Amino acid sequence: MEIYRFGSFLVARGLITHDAVISARLLQRKNNRMLGELAKDRGWLTYDDMMIILKMQEMTCEKFGEIAVKKNYLTRGQVDELLKEQGDSYLHFGEALVMNGAISPETLREQLEEYHKSRKNT
Repeated sequence: MEIYRFGSFLVARGLITHDAVISARLLQRKNNRMLGELAKDRGWLTYDDMMIILKMQEMTCEKFGEIAVKKNYLTRGQVDELLKEQGDSYLHFGEALVMNGAISPETLREQLEEYHKSRKNT
């Protein structure tokens, strides 16, 4: 069985449209702020600092926060605080689908179970 991302899984089952996937992803992008953006908003990083860290991240595949601490842009405590803030407001894909009215909460729960079962069988 081919492994699908959850959105493709729902589209393949005829439960949502490709447009619903895009709308949910856009809502997530609007809601789910990146660590660097949060640090910049607090005045802990400049835009240039963010760009330097992102370039390093692209080259090393390390996490943004790990690089920021290693290169002394942020402290471990600051990164932990930012991660908590980021996690507290994180909007999952399924939640975005429900918020947009593309799927009901009940159908989401059922389909998540099916999706996870299908992933275990691959």
